[in-house]
Amino acid sequence: MNLRRDVFQAIADPTRRAILLLLATQSLTAGAIAANFDTARPTVSKHLQILTECELLQQEQNGREIYYHINAKKMKEVADFIEPFRNMWDDRFNKLEDVMKKYKPNK
Repeated sequence: MNLRRDVFQAIADPTRRAILLLLATQSLTAGAIAANFDTARPTVSKHLQILTECELLQQEQNGREIYYHINAKKMKEVADFIEPFRNMWDDRFNKLEDVMKKYKPNK
């Protein structure tokens, strides 16, 4: 059964974000991923399941091992959605910086 999950709920979890960072440069097995965390392997497996269900990760069977890797297409969709918000916040912080430069505290 392949449940669809919300991408943003998936990446809200810090452990899942850390898993995505681990997999940003290489494919790893569940065991190799779990070795990077102080949690039980079934807990990491659950995180991998959630990331796979929302299509941020893909699995590839190599012999008896299953390797996980980033789904670049899905990550680009997420980045494309977030980009306008990043631009908005950059603009607001630039305006705040301009105001702060004009502000002179009284001594």
